Amino acid sequence: MPGSDAGFITIPSGRYSYFMTLHSTLRPENTSAEQARGGARDWFALALLMFPVLLVAVDNTALTFALPAIARSLDPSGVQLLWVVDAYALVLAGLLVAMGSLGDRIGRRRLLLVGISGFAVVSAASAFAPSAEWLIAGRAALGFFGAMLMPSTLSLIRNIFREPGRRRLAVAIWAAGFSGGAALGPIFGGWLVEHFWWGAVLLVAVPIMLPPLVLGRFLIPESKDPNPGRVDVASVVLSMLAMVPVVYGIKELATHGPGVTPFGVLAFGLAMGLLFVRRQHALASPLLDMSPLLDMSLFRNRVFSTAITANILALFSYNGFILFLAQHLQLLEGMSPSESGTAMLPALTATVVAGLLVVPLVRKVRPGFVVAAGLALSAAGYCIVAFGDHDAGPTALLVALLVLALGVGSAETISNDLILGAVPAEKSGAAAAISETGYEVGSLLGTALLGSILTASYQQHLALPETVAHAVPAESADQARETLAGAMELAGSLPAPLAEGLTAAARAAFDSGVHITAAIALVLMAGASVLAAVVLRRIPPAK
Repeated sequence: MPGSDAGFITIPSGRYSYFMTLHSTLRPENTSAEQARGGARDWFALALLMFPVLLVAVDNTALTFALPAIARSLDPSGVQLLWVVDAYALVLAGLLVAMGSLGDRIGRRRLLLVGISGFAVVSAASAFAPSAEWLIAGRAALGFFGAMLMPSTLSLIRNIFREPGRRRLAVAIWAAGFSGGAALGPIFGGWLVEHFWWGAVLLVAVPIMLPPLVLGRFLIPESKDPNPGRVDVASVVLSMLAMVPVVYGIKELATHGPGVTPFGVLAFGLAMGLLFVRRQHALASPLLDMSPLLDMSLFRNRVFSTAITANILALFSYNGFILFLAQHLQLLEGMSPSESGTAMLPALTATVVAGLLVVPLVRKVRPGFVVAAGLALSAAGYCIVAFGDHDAGPTALLVALLVLALGVGSAETISNDLILGAVPAEKSGAAAAISETGYEVGSLLGTALLGSILTASYQQHLALPETVAHAVPAESADQARETLAGAMELAGSLPAPLAEGLTAAARAAFDSGVHITAAIALVLMAGASVLAAVVLRRIPPAK
C-alpha cells in the first residue's frame, strides 16, 4: 500500500472513494520526531496498557467458569444468573461511546486512571456479595468503570503509535492481550474458585490494577482532543434507554415466549434507538461526531459497517460458545473449574496466535477474504456442535472451540485496525469506543440471546422423572427446573438410581438447547461470512 497510512487496507476508487478522501485528509507527515516515538517508552506504555486489557478479559471468562459456584452459593434464578454476566456488558456497551468522547475531552490517561481505581474498588466490594441482587448491581457498577478502560487503552495506542506499521503491530498485541486474558481466565479463575471461593475471581482485580495505577502517570503520555465539543447528556441517556430494554426484551422473549411485555419492551428500546440516531443528526456536536468526515452517515458505508458487524459477530459466537461449554464441562462432564479451563486452553491460545498471524498475512491475502474466512471458521465450529454427539465426551466440543477461536482471532485485529486507521489521532477516543462497543455488544448478545435461548430450551424440555418428582420437595424440583446447576446439585443429594435418572433428564434438556443455539449461530456466522466476502472483496492486500 505505497504511501498509505490507512492501516491494513487501501480502498480502491469508485464506490469507496469516500475512504480515499478520508485517507488523504488524515495522512500524517513522516517526521523525525514521529520516528523518535519508537523508543522504549512507547513499548513500556503499551505494556502498562495491557494490564487493564488483561483484567477485563480475565474477568469475563473467569466469571463464566465461576457461575456454577455462584449458582450454588447465591441460589439465583436462571434469569438472574444470566444477568450476573450481562449486567456488566450491558452498562459498559451503553456507555462506551460516551466515555470515549469524555476521554477525548478531559484526557484519555486521566480517564483510564479513574476507571482503574473505580474498577478495583467495586471488584473488591462485589467479591463479598451476599446475594444475587448485590452481585448484579456490582457487575453493573463494574461496567460503568470498565467503559472508561477499554476505549482509553485503544485510543492511547492510536496516539502513541502513529506510524501505521507500528500501530498495526501494537493493535495486534492489544487484541492478543485481550484474547490471552480470555485464555488465562479459565485457568486462573478455576484455580481461585477451587482453592478459595468464587469472590476471589473478582478480588484479583486489585493487584492487577496496581502497576498502571502507580506507573501510568509517568510512562503513559496524556492525549486529548484540542477542540472538543460538549458531552450531550441526553444522548447518553437515550443510548442506555435503547440498549437496556432491547436486551431485557430479548431475554423475556426467549424465556417466556411471545407476549405483550417482551414485544412492548423491545418496541420501546427500538424507539429510543431511533430517537438517539435522529438526535445525532440534529446536534452540532453529536456524541458520535469524531471529525467532519466521520459522523453517523459513516455507518451507511458498507465497508465500515461490515467491519463493525464482523467485530460484533465474532464476539457473539465466542462468548455464547464459552457460556454453555463451561457449564457442560463442569456440570455434565464432572470436571473441576481448573480442569475445564485447562481443557479449553489450547483453543483460547489459538485466538492469540491467529490474531498475530493475520498481521503479515494481509500483505498477501485480501483483508476481506481473511475476515470472511474467520467468520466461516466460526460457522464451522458451530456446525460441529449442532450436528455432533455430545454424549461421546468433550473432545468434539473442544475441537469445535478450537476452530471457532481461530476464526475469532483472525477477524478481530483487521476490523479494529480498519476502524482506528479511519480517523485522526485527536478523535481516536470515540473511534476506539465504537470498536469497543462492537466487542461488548457482541459479548452481550452472545450471552443474552444464545444464553436466554439455551436457558428457555432447558426449562421447557426438562421432564423430571416421576420417581424424582415424588421423592423431593416442590422447592427442590423447581430449582432443578430453573438451571442445570440446580439439577446437578439436587442429583448430588439423591440416592444413585434417582440421581442417574435426574442427571440423564437434565443432560437431554440441556443438550437440546445447545443444538438449537448452535444451529442459530451457524446460520448467522455463515451469512456474515458471505456478506464479508462480497462487500470487502475489492480491498487489496496491505503493502
